[in-house]
Amino acid sequence: MTSRVPTRAHEGCPASAPLFARLTRLEAGSERDRVREELVALWLPMAHRLAGRFRDRGESVEDLRQVAALGLVKAVDRFDPARGAFESYAIPTITGEVKRHFRDRMWAVRVPRRVQELRNKVRVARRELAERPGGREPSHAEIAAHCDMTVDDVAAGLDALESFKALSLDAELTEGGEGRSLADTLGESDPSYDVVVDRESAKEALRRLPERERSILYMRFFEDMTQSRIGEKLGLSQMHVSRLITRSCQRVREEALRR
Repeated sequence: MTSRVPTRAHEGCPASAPLFARLTRLEAGSERDRVREELVALWLPMAHRLAGRFRDRGESVEDLRQVAALGLVKAVDRFDPARGAFESYAIPTITGEVKRHFRDRMWAVRVPRRVQELRNKVRVARRELAERPGGREPSHAEIAAHCDMTVDDVAAGLDALESFKALSLDAELTEGGEGRSLADTLGESDPSYDVVVDRESAKEALRRLPERERSILYMRFFEDMTQSRIGEKLGLSQMHVSRLITRSCQRVREEALRR
């Protein structure tokens, strides 16, 4: 059941009804725009009070009022005077606009709609239970019983309640941080992983090389021997060793790229 916002003297007054009747008869143009603006001005205080219901949720009151005003404009544009009182139509329209703002714009990280709904249920339940005599923080089980939810759903809602805003990587660690930021605790890409991938890609191709070529590559790249030294050990010229190394490396590279 939709709760009503108490009306003020200027809300629901006879001045509003004839303006709406006139608005429906006017074609697009400056006169229609003027009547539309007058209606928005008449009902703007109600929109601001509706926005005030959502204060203390991480958004400034001024921004909430702007969102509520947008909902009011939509309500004025879509309202049909023949279908009842404007207030009954405008309240859910404006409230829905503000709720959509929180759902679609305020989350730093996109989360499933179900988790957002759990967050809202848990937030309301915590406030209601905390208002009981004693005012202590309710347990997960008490919140679950109050909302007819499972304890796991309560835990998910509480996690979302604490994750409405993303924490900056520049945020300083509070306990034993010694001036370090959150970014200092994050891991970095290890270049050794690339070496592992390359080594595994070349392993089979190396195994298929003739034994002499494998020995030459081992002496050159693992024992760091010069081409001249390898040539002396195998009875080959330095030029021959160079050609064998080039050919073997090319063969290993081509087979690794085909894998």
